Amino acid sequence: MATPSDARTFPGDFTWGSATASYQIEGGVTEGGRGPSIWDTFSHTPGKTLNGDTGDVADDHFHRWREDVRHIADLGLDAYRFSIAWPRVQPSGSGDFNAEGIRFYSDLVDALLEAGVRPVVTLYHWDLPQELQDAGGWTNRATVEAFAAYARRMAEEFGDRIDVWTTLNEPWCTALLGYGSGVHAPGISDPVAALTAIHHLNLAHGRAVQEIRDVLGAAAKVSITLNLHVVRPDDPSSDLDLAARRKADEIANESFLGPLLEGAYPAGLLERTAPLTDWSFVHDGDLDIIRQPLTVLGVNYYSTARVRAWSGEGERQQADGHKDSAGTPWIGAEDVEFLPQPGPWTAMGWNIEPAGLTDLLVELHERYPDLPLMVTENGAAFDDEVTVSGGVARVHDPRRVRYLHDHVEALGRARDKGADVRGYFAWSLLDNFEWAYGYDRRFGIIRVDYDTQERIWKDSAHWYRRLVATGVLPEVTDVEP
Repeated sequence: MATPSDARTFPGDFTWGSATASYQIEGGVTEGGRGPSIWDTFSHTPGKTLNGDTGDVADDHFHRWREDVRHIADLGLDAYRFSIAWPRVQPSGSGDFNAEGIRFYSDLVDALLEAGVRPVVTLYHWDLPQELQDAGGWTNRATVEAFAAYARRMAEEFGDRIDVWTTLNEPWCTALLGYGSGVHAPGISDPVAALTAIHHLNLAHGRAVQEIRDVLGAAAKVSITLNLHVVRPDDPSSDLDLAARRKADEIANESFLGPLLEGAYPAGLLERTAPLTDWSFVHDGDLDIIRQPLTVLGVNYYSTARVRAWSGEGERQQADGHKDSAGTPWIGAEDVEFLPQPGPWTAMGWNIEPAGLTDLLVELHERYPDLPLMVTENGAAFDDEVTVSGGVARVHDPRRVRYLHDHVEALGRARDKGADVRGYFAWSLLDNFEWAYGYDRRFGIIRVDYDTQERIWKDSAHWYRRLVATGVLPEVTDVEP
């Protein structure tokens, strides 16, 4: 299909990738010396996940990784972002490391390199070893040093074979959904625990960066990936709604951006949470440790939020895109309402607003002009259907193709405005275990039949391969193999 002369183009050094997470795809949870994680425990607790689904098998990537690498290579990806399961390489989270688990990832890295694909490793994508959780998890400062020791060992094992080291994926979800609302593992609803976890995750990032660079040198490329929230006031002319937006922004974004990049927690958050805690878990010198130079900042983006000040009358609306629970992730912002968004929506119920990605990237660039950015997750869940014609199975997913197309275009617009965005990773390579939603939500550009483990390229995979190969944004109809 001919490419329009005015089509969006990207430079040859722009990174195109796709991403996965260990617990969502690997399976093999009792094999190869792997220990239990908090997500094993959580998903096996009745009522915690949709349909009682677990990651016990998932995509069986533990056994089928060679096939998956072939798909990655066939897509022509420049880079593949995956996470190491901490309990697979160190079953208890402290003490002895597991040679078989380390070999699994070493073989995967070597296969990627042989295929010409740069490995981008995430050290923590939510699967904390259960023994560490039994000792307090991210509320226990000892977990910080355990993570630092784990990061150091991974740097020693994999060395310069890794292109970018990402310390944490979406620490907001770990802290606020795991310890605040309790809809993610470990399923705790305690605002003080959540605030403590925020700080210990930030500190763990800083300590991990120190250890990685101590092993690999100052030139080692390090990153962290944040799911930064685009929060809009319902009425931009209302001081109350603007204050509501600021409260949500401080717990959603500034509790990480502030310490990571500016060396301080937001004063408003400290003041509003003072009745809960004096933040004495922040020790002298911690903020200096947290504020480590980054090679690139990873940005995950899916949707936006709209807020207003809650009057205190009636039921407070909580359309924040997360599962309902008795607890809240919005600590210090309990008087903020999250309003339903106009459509269209994905199968997650998330609104589709590509302009939010442009706004986010431009704002980050203007605030941190010397910090390169990378979109490390972006994608959509829709209800896919397999059709068979001439004996060939196809998945036509035009809404996902449109979603990807429009968000890549939005990224391009951010670059037009000066944002230093150097890459894009489609979420996700494969359909997978979607956390508390089990297997009901499909984000993959490659479909997985969970009964047979057959992989089927969706139209979005064919579309994305064309984008990767040419660096030119294809038409949404350009989906033929």
